[in-house]
Amino acid sequence: MAVQPIRLFGDPVLRQRALEVDSFDRELCQLVTDLTDTMVAAPGAGLAAPQIGVGLRVFTWHVEGELGHLVNPSLELSDETQDGAEGCLSLPELTYDCLRALRVLATGFDMHGEPQRIEASELLARAMQHETDHLDGILFIDKLDTAARKAAMKEIRESEWFGLEQPTVRVSPHATNGLGL
Repeated sequence: MAVQPIRLFGDPVLRQRALEVDSFDRELCQLVTDLTDTMVAAPGAGLAAPQIGVGLRVFTWHVEGELGHLVNPSLELSDETQDGAEGCLSLPELTYDCLRALRVLATGFDMHGEPQRIEASELLARAMQHETDHLDGILFIDKLDTAARKAAMKEIRESEWFGLEQPTVRVSPHATNGLGL
């Protein structure tokens, strides 16, 4: 088991766009294992690589008993929407209603480089959108209306965890063209 510390709101890695994975190797398999173990231990419905300090486009999910992962994801969103409670392991104990697409078609790769195509709805669709946003440096609170975002920021500033974490840099074994985290 390779449970990693989860980066909290305020850590710059959460606001940077993650880089495409270009090597499907042993290190990538270990990253997927670390993400899965950390997500399950937390517990959470999903976890993106930047949340453990790795700036690569990889996320895992654990929804309704199903574990999975996606590398270099791309999402097609339905026009139909859902509004429901959403939280984030990088924003502990914070939950707000967030508008998302009801269904998604996710494409990408598994850790071995095999193409993946996943049709998801409701909670899995929400998780995939949430985690893909993480890969683009977007947090779910960015999607809230002005009043809800203001309330969320107040709750964050008053939380016991806000401002306590001192980020550490984890070097990626993948080629990052000098942009690695």
